Amino acid sequence: MTDPYLWLEDVEGAEALDWVRARNAESAVDIASTPSFGRTRDAIREVLDADDKIAAVSKIGDLYYNFWRDAEHPRGIWRRTTLEQYRTASPAWETVLDLDALSAAEGESWVWHGASVRRPEFRRALVDLSPGGSDADVTREFDLVDLRFVPAAEGGFERPLGKGGLAWVNDDTVWLSADLGPGTTTASGYARLVRRWRRGTPIDAATTVFEAEHDDLAVSGWHTSTPGFERDWVRRATGFYSADLYLVRDDALVRVDVPASASAGARREWLLVDLRDDWTVTTPAGEVTHPAGALLAVELDAFLAGERRLTPLFVPTPSTSLADATWTRHHLVLTTLEHVANRLEVLTPPAPGSAPGTSWDRRTPGGVPSLGTVSVGAVDVEESDAVWLVTTDFLTPSTLSLLDVGTADAAPEPLKSSPARFDATGMVAQQHFAVSDDGTRVPYFVVGRQELVSGDAGPAPALLYGYGGFEVSLTPSYSGTSGRAWLARGGVHVVANIRGGGEYGPAWHQAALTHRRHRAYEDFAAVARDLVDRGITTPARLGMEGRSNGGLLAGNMLTQYPELFGAIIVGVPLLDMKRYSHLLAGASWTAEYGDPDDPEQWEFVRTFSPYHLFDARRSYPPVLFTTSTKDDRVHPGHARKMAALMLAAGKDVTYYENVEGGHGGAADNAQASYMAAVHYEFLRERLA
Repeated sequence: MTDPYLWLEDVEGAEALDWVRARNAESAVDIASTPSFGRTRDAIREVLDADDKIAAVSKIGDLYYNFWRDAEHPRGIWRRTTLEQYRTASPAWETVLDLDALSAAEGESWVWHGASVRRPEFRRALVDLSPGGSDADVTREFDLVDLRFVPAAEGGFERPLGKGGLAWVNDDTVWLSADLGPGTTTASGYARLVRRWRRGTPIDAATTVFEAEHDDLAVSGWHTSTPGFERDWVRRATGFYSADLYLVRDDALVRVDVPASASAGARREWLLVDLRDDWTVTTPAGEVTHPAGALLAVELDAFLAGERRLTPLFVPTPSTSLADATWTRHHLVLTTLEHVANRLEVLTPPAPGSAPGTSWDRRTPGGVPSLGTVSVGAVDVEESDAVWLVTTDFLTPSTLSLLDVGTADAAPEPLKSSPARFDATGMVAQQHFAVSDDGTRVPYFVVGRQELVSGDAGPAPALLYGYGGFEVSLTPSYSGTSGRAWLARGGVHVVANIRGGGEYGPAWHQAALTHRRHRAYEDFAAVARDLVDRGITTPARLGMEGRSNGGLLAGNMLTQYPELFGAIIVGVPLLDMKRYSHLLAGASWTAEYGDPDDPEQWEFVRTFSPYHLFDARRSYPPVLFTTSTKDDRVHPGHARKMAALMLAAGKDVTYYENVEGGHGGAADNAQASYMAAVHYEFLRERLA
């Protein structure tokens, strides 16, 4: 295929941007000029700017920090308060850093990417800021007492723009991974060198501790500061699902000998190993095989000395998978999924020095909802057994609670609850299973008014959402945006848990890798058909949306299953699978999709490359493409070229490209509400 639209890959090229501006003007006339668009945008903006949202906090020293956006602070403020104040209905906050003021002073559209604070003094922070929302960002040292950035002239650490990071070692030393020019980045655009950088020395003089290969994904270094367990680490990611973990001792690297596909991490005495593939180890009693999806524990020093008797902390079943593992000071909290519903379990390790393979005590905490989504975060992993507990589902706003997992009979203490953003009276959320082409049962959730979800009121406009990649699980969550703009207006919302995700562990993900990719698309099509069979909707009233890898899903629904949908939204997508590995971070995803430069692999990659599957002679449903000029993860050229190809064939195409926002699509609430309104108004018009 000769690519007539290669020029649209020139992200900031004058001709390409002229094309983008022309398409944006068309979408403004087609969608954004209607009275209903303004109402939808304003209703969404009201949710995003609400001052009664839950302010999630992180404990740093004795204070609790939060990053906050609202109408007064569109770029956001980093602020802090005390726990006593946080417990009140209207806490008194102290502003630490105002991004709107900073952006105005420096003439830059700064987007918050987070901060790490040096323990145990809690005086200095390394703040990550992105220009316009790109993945590439800068790091600057910030003084939490004087509330100012520490200039490089005063010895402050500053990392230049790129895909990397800084991590504290001590007050005067950081781990550095950065783009410092030719030879310092991988083929995927991430840092290739890990260096130890001492305060007051030039960044180019930082000592190189590890150098990855050009074809590796990335490297990083960090320090764990737990008293008595201070350690330095280097992680070399050789691919998206493979990495080597090294313990740094006197600048020598000791590899932690676990499978490259496993995720490993140490906390105090313990090494945890999360398996993606089966792992056979040799013990004094003979060979033992631990299954993919299992979580194993062993004392780190013993493991480095050759001990291979590991304790299974979680072993998957056909209906369960491990979602998360969170340490507190004395315990480990496991979050698992059973048919896409969360469960919690509190584990207590045996005393240090216990016999290898000794079982951990375990119990189920009381007062935690048995349905919906539960997320856990440690309040202070060094000093406390308290965790933040956030509970939600499709129709229940989030509640933030404190739970002391160190007390057996403790119940969650609710601290904050988000108010309802739409009237959910008469609405229900149900789980169903569709049967895919190969007989696999695929779960999905349906949300909406009872009479619509049951199919008793006749076909309803429905929006089917999916992702199906990178072992990402889609769990129930409350959205005031979709509630107001879709559910409250008579729409049905559907979430499909197709293969490629992590809902049933690594096997669910691996079932749709590379040459098996078609299974994810067959699963999604099966859900679409099941919705019609149940009388919930019809193809003409069924829309679907996917973003990023989900945008690739949407592109394949468009080109392979156009008869199943009345409208399709393709957001920040991959679409040209012949070129994807040469665009921005695309080289890092060949483990997921395959290598199109390998002729043998291209034979299966081309079967799910929407840019190559498009046939101008076929009929396609109306399609909306959205992307961001600042997206430096998935190249905007994918959406641009596919839209241009379809427009040239006379198809019903709407295109909108936000100039900011990066891969998230929007840099502030105004942009986010505009983008969301474009989505919902497009669906309202096309599916009405």
